[in-house]
Formats: sequence, structure tokens, C-alpha cells
Amino acid sequence: MVISNRPLRFIIATLVACLPLMTFANPEVDSVKVHTEVAHETTEQSQEGAHAEPTDVKSKIKAFIGHHVLDSHDFTFFSDEVEGKHYGFSLPVILWDNGLQLFSSSEFEHGEAVAESNGNFYAINHHDGKIYKTDASGKIIEDEKTGFPENERPLDFSITKAVLSIFIAAILMVFIFAGLAKTYSKNGGIASGAGRIFEPVVLFIRDEIAIPNIGEKHYKRYMSYLLTIFFFVLFLNIFGLMPFGINVTGNLTITFALAIMTFLITNLTANKNYWGHIFWMPGVPKVMRIVLAPIELLGVIIKPFSLMIRLYANIFAGHIVLMSIIGLMFIFKSWLGSSLSFALSFALSILEILVAFLQAYIFTLLSALYFGSAVEEHHHEEAH
Repeated sequence: MVISNRPLRFIIATLVACLPLMTFANPEVDSVKVHTEVAHETTEQSQEGAHAEPTDVKSKIKAFIGHHVLDSHDFTFFSDEVEGKHYGFSLPVILWDNGLQLFSSSEFEHGEAVAESNGNFYAINHHDGKIYKTDASGKIIEDEKTGFPENERPLDFSITKAVLSIFIAAILMVFIFAGLAKTYSKNGGIASGAGRIFEPVVLFIRDEIAIPNIGEKHYKRYMSYLLTIFFFVLFLNIFGLMPFGINVTGNLTITFALAIMTFLITNLTANKNYWGHIFWMPGVPKVMRIVLAPIELLGVIIKPFSLMIRLYANIFAGHIVLMSIIGLMFIFKSWLGSSLSFALSFALSILEILVAFLQAYIFTLLSALYFGSAVEEHHHEEAH
């Protein structure tokens, strides 16, 4: 008798979808940061005659969401606001400020203390999570009009939470695909073990993305990059759905770096036909070529920006919207409103899982399209 495993699949899918909902149970932002912003905003709003109680809850949620999407110099699993304890581990702080400054982020005491290194003092700004140089008191001066800190910022090469997540994703990829390669060599080209899960995805990228968009002749040159970028973005997107406050692909600098790599590979491997279609388009009157050349060149520069913004905006917006909907459960004071908020956040969590795969697919697909246009061979007659 065969027992159906549909209930098990449903339970697993439900648990995965609920992972983002657990984020509010993991106060990534330490209470001092939240209370500082709450006190500041409550003071301002109370002067405008706002109601104290709802403003306080909304301010806490707003501060929590703001810090949730920021990078940090420590990895906190959960916090006890009553006792002021944080459970997690610190990460190394590496600064260049008149020499190398190396110390543990635990010296900041989750933003409560000033760190000292070789006679220099540093503090973490509560609003942007960045390290600034201060005096011994740790005072960060902010511009009254813009609100931006005016303190000097040292060059920061620290191993932050985002950097650690990138290292974990890279190590995970090496471990998985090195194992997959070994099973191929041992079993005569047949995957075994965990490799069977990833082999269909590898074949899909090859047969449905690389070959149709790049061509049989050139696709092998780009397969390693396409596979790397797909699984790298996918793993980081999945990490962002876990209740640890990881938001790597929702960071503009990360997506910018990924887009620049696609841009460099596209243009450094492009053939003469690619550049010919940009600067001296065949089949077009010569006068129009002069007009179209700057437009085509602008398109070359815009392409990586479209990659960067698309990935960043979708992931970042997903975090903000999901956290905001979860926050509504703490604002509504009725079982109906909280239940509706939970149901909506649960549905959005499932959608976020789809978005995690979809954004990795789109980034890989567009990269393949750009590579295909760079190596495509055209034969046109010159217009007279």
C-alpha cells in the first residue's frame, strides 16, 4: 500500500512560508536603538498633538522595519528586552583610519558603547547602521536640515552580516556542486544524492536559458557564470526569507556589483559585430547612424542599471511590505484585524518564495540575453 505524502508536503510548505512571519519574534534591532528612535519620534509627534499610544506602537514598528533591512556588524538571533541581553555572535570590525584598526563589534555593545582602537574612538549611528569616528563621548553630530551625520567615516572593510551571508552562500555552492561533479565522475555521468535536486535546475539553465539566448556555438563560455549567478542570487534570496534579518539582495551595492560583472563580461567578450551595431549600425542611412550611435551607447550603460534596480527593488520592497503587514497585527486590537493581517502576510510569504526564484531566473535570463547579443553574428548589406 502506497501512503500519499501530500500532507507532509503541505506541512513543509506551510513551515517554509511561515519563516518570514517569525521575524518579529527575532528582534534583530537591539532595544536601545528602537527606544532611542521611539523616544525621539514620540517627542516630536507629541508636540503636534498626536495620540501617545498608537504613535508609540507605530514608531516601534517603523524603527524595527527600518533597521531590519539594514546591514549590521553582529548577528543576533533573538534578544531579551527586559534583561537587555542579546543572543548571537559578534563579527570582526576592520577599519582603515590612519592605519589598520581591527577589533570585535562586541565593543559597541549593540550600539550602546563607544569602541576604542589605538587611541581612536568609533560609534555606530542608529539611523544608518554605519560606523563613524567620534570623540571619547561617542557623540555623532547630525545636520539639522538633512539629518545626515557630519562625522568622518573611516573606510569600512568589516565582515558584516551581509558579507558573512555571502561567504556562507559561496561555501554552500562550492560544497553542493563539487559534490555533484564527483557523483558524475563516479557514476558515469549520473547524479546521485543531493545532486539530484540541483541537476534539473542546471539542465534547465543550459537548455532553456543559455542555448536559446546565446547559441550552441558560444553558450559554454558563459555557463559557469550563469550557473553561479543564478544559484548565488537564489540562495541569498532564500536567506532573506529566514527570520535572521538578512537582506543581501535588497542592498543596492550588492546588486550593483552583480550588474557590473554582467556588464564587464558582456562588453569584454563582445565581437566586432556587436560594436558595429552600436557605433555604425548597418542597414541604416549614414546620417541616422550619427544620431543613433549615442542612443545605442547609452543603452549599453543603461542595461546593467536595469539589472541592478530590478533585483534590488523587488527584494527590498518585498521585505518592507511583508514587515509592514506583519506589523499591522500589533496595531489592530481585534481578533478580526489581526487574523486578516496574518492571513495576508502568510499569502505574501508564499509569494515571496516565488519571487526569490523568479528574480534569480530573470537576472540569469537577462544576462544570457546580453551575452547572446554580444556574440551574435549578423550579415547585413550596407545601406547606400
